[in-house]
Amino acid sequence: MASSAPRTSVVVNSERVRYEPEHIFSSMVYNRNEVEVKPSGEAVVTPSEVRFQFRTKRTIPKVGLMMVGWGGNNGSTVTSAIIANREGIAWRTRTGVQRPDYLGSITQSSTIRLGFSRDGTEVYVPLKDMVPMVNPNDLVVGGWDISKLNLAACLERSQVLEYDLKRQLVPYMQSMTPLPGIYYPEFIAANQTTRADNVLPGTSKAAHLQQIREDIKAFKASNGLDKVIVLWTANTERFAEVHEGLNDTKESLLKSIENNESEVSPSSVYATAAILEGCTYINGSPQNTFVPGVIELAEHHGVFIAGDDFKSGQTKLKSLLVEFLVGAGIKPLAIASYNHLGNNDGKNLSSPAQFRSKEISKSSVVDDMVASNPLLYAPGEHPDHCVVIKYVPAVGDSKRAMDEYTSQIFMGGRNTLVLHNTCEDSLLAAPLILDLTILAELMERVTFRTTSDGEWQKFHSVLSILSYLCKAPLVPEGTPVINALSRQKACIENLLRVLVGLAPEDNLLLECKCRLD
Repeated sequence: MASSAPRTSVVVNSERVRYEPEHIFSSMVYNRNEVEVKPSGEAVVTPSEVRFQFRTKRTIPKVGLMMVGWGGNNGSTVTSAIIANREGIAWRTRTGVQRPDYLGSITQSSTIRLGFSRDGTEVYVPLKDMVPMVNPNDLVVGGWDISKLNLAACLERSQVLEYDLKRQLVPYMQSMTPLPGIYYPEFIAANQTTRADNVLPGTSKAAHLQQIREDIKAFKASNGLDKVIVLWTANTERFAEVHEGLNDTKESLLKSIENNESEVSPSSVYATAAILEGCTYINGSPQNTFVPGVIELAEHHGVFIAGDDFKSGQTKLKSLLVEFLVGAGIKPLAIASYNHLGNNDGKNLSSPAQFRSKEISKSSVVDDMVASNPLLYAPGEHPDHCVVIKYVPAVGDSKRAMDEYTSQIFMGGRNTLVLHNTCEDSLLAAPLILDLTILAELMERVTFRTTSDGEWQKFHSVLSILSYLCKAPLVPEGTPVINALSRQKACIENLLRVLVGLAPEDNLLLECKCRLD
């Protein structure tokens, strides 16, 4: 059963918010601008307003997280962190005693500005205190993997965490065994064959779809869960073909699964199963899981989907740095990004078809920022952008990322920035998995309407609010893709503000710049 509604530590005293035992009701006036650019180049702006009402369910449900690729580095690291935090497990390192934390998670370890106290001090509170959110310690974790190793053995294989922590986690994790996973070898690198000893039998994709649905139902029932979130953190697949009659509509997708069409990928089968079970599905890898038929199916059933590809290290920094450069009127001419890593992700990406999926997700990250400044870039002009990934087993999960940014500056000058980033791959990705899960679950409890007598409705099935956490954000058709990191973070923070009746942050701080009575 779900827990009782908690009391949040943020209470807003405003006519724009009303706290009731089951819901928080809030309202806002949303301002938008319609712009007409005339042939002369004149931009005519027409502002308009839309009045929104929001309703947020306060009761926090009991939530299960089912990961595809549970036994991989990310899955075993997330599971370890939840157990260590929940049980208060400390461990010794060569520099002293380390205690568990959720650093790198914006929901657990970042703050949001509320305003000023009476003495002029800015007041910040934890992001998680704005509205009721799931505590990651309470998540029930499970999932699938094509390897049959138990989670304790997976943790040892990953070589991510310190020995003394792993030693203490063994009793908790040695009984955790992944469910058999879907394995279509043509979609991942051939070098993964030796790991595939825990696969669903047969070749019928319809049977596999049904089994995944049964797994979700059983996991939910056996753990007494209110809801389940399904998240892909398995190997990167090659891109699947997309064409009419194969996967362009929900009907063609389901028919192709029934007909065992070869171009239906494992990730699309998992996504279809999750949607049919009413479970949010999150894609943490770069492949095109969300073919048009999957998106249409999610929209039809009113189920959330989100992705693609965790944005954890090099790409997150890139989306921040290019936003700064272009916003400062500096013109990036070339971006060369090199990575090498030695974990199984790197091994899989050593195959050209799988690398191509990753290359696409990494290469598009600067597009919206380039398009935002026509003073720097002519139509169709774009910086040279090269992405290289190499497999070097000796470095393990400690990925090296090296970037060179060459930009044109004042009066024909050139500026070069060179960065070296040692990314602990899974330790950066794991908190993103938690944030994606927690924020997706929150959005399942939020509804809105735009008129006082209108029906309450959910956000669009394509949950683009999670873009901050994804390299290649999936957005509803016909809407812009936002990669700029500060805009993505502001979207999350401002939505949390309006859910409790606060205005979006505009950073004007007029009370500091003029006299207010």
